[in-house]
Amino acid sequence: MDQRPLRLTLRQLQVFVSVAQHGSTVAASEALSMSQSAVSASLAELERALDGPLFDRVARRLCINETGRQFFPRALSLLDQAQELERFTTQTGVQLRIAASNTIGSYILPALMAGFRASQDGPCQLDLRIGNTRDVLRSVMQFDADIGLVEGASHERELRSVPWCDDEMVVVVGPSHPLAASDTPLDGLRDAEWIVREPGSGTREIIEERLMPLLGELRFALELGNAEAIKRAVMSGFGVSCLSLHVVRDELERGTLVAVRHGLPRIVRPLQLVVHQDKFPTRGLLAFTEYLRVTAEQVGARA
Repeated sequence: MDQRPLRLTLRQLQVFVSVAQHGSTVAASEALSMSQSAVSASLAELERALDGPLFDRVARRLCINETGRQFFPRALSLLDQAQELERFTTQTGVQLRIAASNTIGSYILPALMAGFRASQDGPCQLDLRIGNTRDVLRSVMQFDADIGLVEGASHERELRSVPWCDDEMVVVVGPSHPLAASDTPLDGLRDAEWIVREPGSGTREIIEERLMPLLGELRFALELGNAEAIKRAVMSGFGVSCLSLHVVRDELERGTLVAVRHGLPRIVRPLQLVVHQDKFPTRGLLAFTEYLRVTAEQVGARA
């Protein structure tokens, strides 16, 4: 092991990461409860130690450069490890930032998060951010989330996706809709008014990738930002949609929604766990991932 004194400090790395995340020394100083001059001095010391700038100075703005972008995940990983050491010595427990797409975050994760907290011996802080698949992947890419759970696919090289479990999708209409009692619904589905999620949603991708090749171009009459709003619109008789069985199971049992299945293939999509490939696997992250793996059968069939 090299015994020479280190030129870098954790404080310098913390300052760099904060400036990169917030875009200015002013915002970083507020986030770190430091003076702006102290932040600027710490950043300058780090750049001197690295023999080069990490940001381009454009007017009064700091724009992270290529060196800074390559340095960022490594700095963040070291800070994660330092925080893990602090939790090891102070017994502060698990702290995780989770990002989940709408269906998973609203209908699946709450019970699993409660179960995971109950399984931990010490304190367990779980912060959940819900958005569409595109939002979740962006959060993981930018290290704003430790782990993401999505319904759509990830094609980013920096991200590592692991199949978690399967989620069945169901085409649904209200009980008063003509298709609710139809024995030949395919033509009706082609002509129907569809209620869909916004572009970037995993649920929207299923309609475009699985149903449109079978049914042809569909009429997207209404675009809504979450599954609950779509479900209520369909229940009112407005139109047709395709939603996760997790979203509509209770309504199907009560008869306030009707599944349209005749002539349609079974539609199953894999739910994915997503982490950044440079993310340090903290004890909490490993424990949460293992808990999700073990409880996958409670959610759906294993992928």
